[in-house]
Amino acid sequence: CYRENILKTAKALVEDTKLLVSGAASSQDKLAQAAQSSANTITQLAEVVKLGAASLGSDDPETQVVLINAIKDVAKALSDLIGATKGAASKPADDPSMYQLKGAAKVMVTNVTSLLKTVKAVEDEATRGTRALEATIEYIKQELTVFQSSEVPEKTSSPEESIRMTKGITMATAKAVAAGNSCRQEDVIATANLSRKAVADMLTACKQASHHPDVSEEVRERALRFGTECTLGYLELLEHVLLV
Repeated sequence: CYRENILKTAKALVEDTKLLVSGAASSQDKLAQAAQSSANTITQLAEVVKLGAASLGSDDPETQVVLINAIKDVAKALSDLIGATKGAASKPADDPSMYQLKGAAKVMVTNVTSLLKTVKAVEDEATRGTRALEATIEYIKQELTVFQSSEVPEKTSSPEESIRMTKGITMATAKAVAAGNSCRQEDVIATANLSRKAVADMLTACKQASHHPDVSEEVRERALRFGTECTLGYLELLEHVLLV
């Protein structure tokens, strides 16, 4: 029942996505209507996903987290897409903002597809861990793209904060190795959830610290390079766990 409702609402959201993209080239009214429609649809989708997560029962909180994370990714992608649509409104087809819009639309569709795959995997206990790991790998890749962009963070933090956040990577690495050894679905799901947060927190702290006023251009470049290398190394680890 929940799966059918999620599928139906997700399809409606994909249609809203198409309207948003086409709305950039049309009137402000049409764009506003498309944005409002997509906002209503994402609210409905979040509700049915939460109901689906609740139906799993409290015995499986890690899988509930996987579902909630999947809808959070879709909501974030939609927010980015609406922002990109506003930026591209009334601009010519070859304007850079149009390429950003297409990129945001692609991420949106990728995340909706990922949500649907996750919903399907939840019904099959044998594939839950694999799917959770695949979704986390995709999420980390998207976070890395944001990290590598030229966008300056809204706030800065101290280098100490960045160092503190690397501890989460150490813990998640140990968990990933243990999950690779045990191959138990619940261990793999827990690893996927922990990895997602650890890497995202590290990337945020690293970028914020690299833009601290006291940091030189050379140190900034090194910090950003090492943040990227750390993430790529961690992704490789998760790929190995997935293979196992």
